[in-house]
Amino acid sequence: MKTEFSLFEHSARGRFLGTRYRALALREDLEKLLNTNGEVVVDFKDVEATQSFIDELLGVLVLERGPDLINRIAFRSCSENVKAIINFVVGDRIAQYHEMHQPSLPH
Repeated sequence: MKTEFSLFEHSARGRFLGTRYRALALREDLEKLLNTNGEVVVDFKDVEATQSFIDELLGVLVLERGPDLINRIAFRSCSENVKAIINFVVGDRIAQYHEMHQPSLPH
């Protein structure tokens, strides 16, 4: 089942999402939806977001839960700028996740 998550509606109708602090509560809401639903559609209609915001919203989830989580999140109504930021943040955090979870080589 897909569940809609409108950033505009969940951010008190703010159009510019710029800080990690602002993303924190939204990430908690997103996590609750992911815990109870198969897939969540994050809707960026009528909002713009910074790299810091998206890293706090999505990057932290990738580091905590692993890259497979991204397969359960769809994105809608993203500007070209937001698409580029999502791709950069998610790619960077997936690489970090894999580095953190590599088996140690014996000395």
